[in-house]
Amino acid sequence: MSTPTTVPLAFRRLDEDTMRARAEAFLDLLRARRSVREFSDAPIPLDVVERCIEAAAQAPSGANKQPWTFVLVTDPTLKKRIREAAEEEERSFYGGRAPASWLKDLAPLGTNAHKPFLEEAPALIVVFAQRRGADKDDRHYYLSESVGIATGILIAALHHAGLATLTHTPSPMGFLAEILERPAHERAFLLLPVGYPRPDCRVPAIDRKPLDQVLVRR
Repeated sequence: MSTPTTVPLAFRRLDEDTMRARAEAFLDLLRARRSVREFSDAPIPLDVVERCIEAAAQAPSGANKQPWTFVLVTDPTLKKRIREAAEEEERSFYGGRAPASWLKDLAPLGTNAHKPFLEEAPALIVVFAQRRGADKDDRHYYLSESVGIATGILIAALHHAGLATLTHTPSPMGFLAEILERPAHERAFLLLPVGYPRPDCRVPAIDRKPLDQVLVRR
């Protein structure tokens, strides 16, 4: 087995007061993050979105395969096609495919098959997971975990930059690969509208679990 090539780690150790201040500031920032379904059609700086995508692409991944593709959609015709296809799937979901328990859990959020935000938001980011590389023998590992980590970083980066998002997962999502002409070894992982909230935007009144319900100390 060959010896891996390494480089010095660029890491700056912070004093504990700075660490606590940064952790608190980041927590406060993310406490204010909410999923938005009422987007303004105001244009957004796409270079900012691209930097956030580049930040997401720094995520760790199984064997460093980086098994993700981010498709940035701003073309109105493509957004309209995506909305029409998504709403077709969602009508089937809400109209009979979803179990009653699922619909009950969704009821407080006020969601339905109507998805105008897919056209109203100035940009959509469609995250694709690469089952393998372009070469059929190029295996990818821990696919969902790797792409999930990158997607989490993307959402946090966009919020940090001052943009609102919505995690949208119409099921199934095969239409996205077809509309966006992605290769067979990629599958849609997440559809993320991005933009500014409308001035009159309202969001469901929900709470987050407190720390003592999500943290176990041993």
